Amino acid sequence: MFDELLIQLAKPWVWLKLAGALIATFAVWRLGRSLLRLMNNYMRHDLVRILRMIWVVMCLFAALSVSVYAIYLPNVEVLFDVGQELVAWFRNTVGQLIAIVALTVIAWNVLSALASRIIPSGGDDFTRRSVRLQTLRGVIESTLRVILVLVATISILQAMGINATSLLAGVSVLGVAVGFGAQSLVKDVFNGFFILLEDQYGVGDVITVNNGALGGMVEKLNLRVTNLRALDGTVNIIPNGQIQTVSISSKDWSQVLADVDITYSANINDGLRVLQQVSRGLYDDPEWHDMFLQEPDMQGVVSLTSEGITLRALFKVLPKTQYALQREFNRRIKIAMDQANIEIPFLRRPMNSGDTISIRLLRGDADTHEMTVITAKESQRIEDKPIKPSESRDPESGDEDRV
Repeated sequence: MFDELLIQLAKPWVWLKLAGALIATFAVWRLGRSLLRLMNNYMRHDLVRILRMIWVVMCLFAALSVSVYAIYLPNVEVLFDVGQELVAWFRNTVGQLIAIVALTVIAWNVLSALASRIIPSGGDDFTRRSVRLQTLRGVIESTLRVILVLVATISILQAMGINATSLLAGVSVLGVAVGFGAQSLVKDVFNGFFILLEDQYGVGDVITVNNGALGGMVEKLNLRVTNLRALDGTVNIIPNGQIQTVSISSKDWSQVLADVDITYSANINDGLRVLQQVSRGLYDDPEWHDMFLQEPDMQGVVSLTSEGITLRALFKVLPKTQYALQREFNRRIKIAMDQANIEIPFLRRPMNSGDTISIRLLRGDADTHEMTVITAKESQRIEDKPIKPSESRDPESGDEDRV
């Protein structure tokens, strides 16, 4: 028997038959294991464990029997006869369907790893390269899965005895008729294709669409739709064909409008000096310096309104860092203005208490105790950091309207 085995293994096609038999057996084993895993929620774990062991033994016996039949060793009668029966059964419709479904399940699970190989991860840093890689990875993965489903469907139809060629011809004619009624879907796909081709935006970008109608962070992007996660957690699913204009807050670089208003009674030159000191201090701080792309740009007095005088500095920073920098600037400029006794305008509400109340202070014979009052303004320092500003984005106008 050993000599016969060596003779059979010397034939190249025997190895191909053996490989096909083992792959088919492995696919059936994976399918059974997946089904048993789903039964964990409905059966006792001990019983499921026993079923798994039985299934492994059966698959090993089937693999051995099919291998003996593929190599063609009729002297091993029991295994050869069982392998012959299994192959004959497998060639029937049911066996083919099981093989197709099992291979489809395996391929479905392998697609994520395959997409990672084709499009490697762009890293944790937010850059245009990482955004585009992450977006293309999702598109390739979804495209491969659509192709897998189409191939599996055609294979199942062929296994059931349906001529897929004539069916596809009929479907193509039907597709032309349906295409006239699905023009919006075609528009979505074409628009999504150019969004990806031109790298207009990608997964991780912060955008607003259609002049601020909807905004948020792009969580998913494919050829048909764009998923936006709003600040309150709402996911907005927008067909790509309905996107007319896009405003992107995180492409290449961002900018902080470091504005502060002062009253007309304040000294403008002192206000500008304070603004410059705060801006420079934020730029020189090691904790924030790496977020800047260039030194702060002092714009000076940008407007005179009924509410006060607006002073402005511009910070050119890395994308998606403008939110935390804006919050830290607001904290520092408020403290610095208080220390410089420069008043920031605020709305004053007149109060009418009705009748006039007279208060008389009487000095008795008790000893006078001096008291030192420390105001809230005097107790503030820029160096004090109660909390670190969050790096999450600020709400868009649409977000505020929903709250």
